[in-house]
Amino acid sequence: MHFVDAKGILTGNGGHYGMNIYRGCSHGCIYCDSRSKCYHFTHPFEDIEVKQNAPELLEAALKSKRKKCMIGTGAMSDPYMHCEEELGLTRRCLEIILQYGFGVTLLTKSDRILRDINLLEKINGETKCVVQMTLTTFDDDLCKIIEPNVCNTKRRIQVLQEMQKRGIPTVVWLTPILPFINDTVENIQAILEECSRVGVKGIICFDMGLTLRDGDREYYYAALDKHFPGVKHNYIQRYGNAYELPSPKAKELMSVFADTCRKHGILYKPKECFAYLNDFPEKYEQMSLFDSGKCASINES
Repeated sequence: MHFVDAKGILTGNGGHYGMNIYRGCSHGCIYCDSRSKCYHFTHPFEDIEVKQNAPELLEAALKSKRKKCMIGTGAMSDPYMHCEEELGLTRRCLEIILQYGFGVTLLTKSDRILRDINLLEKINGETKCVVQMTLTTFDDDLCKIIEPNVCNTKRRIQVLQEMQKRGIPTVVWLTPILPFINDTVENIQAILEECSRVGVKGIICFDMGLTLRDGDREYYYAALDKHFPGVKHNYIQRYGNAYELPSPKAKELMSVFADTCRKHGILYKPKECFAYLNDFPEKYEQMSLFDSGKCASINES
């Protein structure tokens, strides 16, 4: 890993913000979109770029914002990679979010998030915290191949269960579903039943398939050659250089997905899931406005 001083940490339009404390990843997922050339990495993907001044940048940004909102992290790089154990930058940012009364959503594949469960519970008690977990395959052996350097799906489900015990809401990303690899009804049903059992609020799935761009396509195809001989030929024959690669079983699998979510009262339409993730509790917005007005009145008197 290497360290940089970033110029800024938050992106967004004011309704909600995103941040990435790290760039690159050590989890080694064979399908990772963040490897794509469009993200203009100037260093090897596994050489993690650490924004060492992220907590200071975040505190300066939050100090200047009167309107509270949700802050998300994990969209590009997992906030709980191996280096977080040593550096603790994600934890320091969470402490700042708690201090200034903002909400937070975190997207991860790692059980390292359990280290911060007490802090997440405090944030959720004050405003709102949502833990998002990516689940792709229920098969432990397959998980070790496609997501080699991170805990398996069953352990991630245990993490979701621990969050439920603390009253912390959870959302699952059921993506990507890899054609000819994990695109089976049995796999999807097993994951969905576990999501229901541990009480997830929503499941995000745009379609049953994956996307490939220049950069991640080459890495993914090399992994197919290594672990799934002959499957790359099927991909090239069926999809060519397409960006979207839907599973041949997509229609059937999406029907299973929608029916199961409706049965268990789980949010499953992406628009509804994102609305939930980005919604900052109204009572805290009102409290923030009241506090701002109170300060103004004191200054005027």
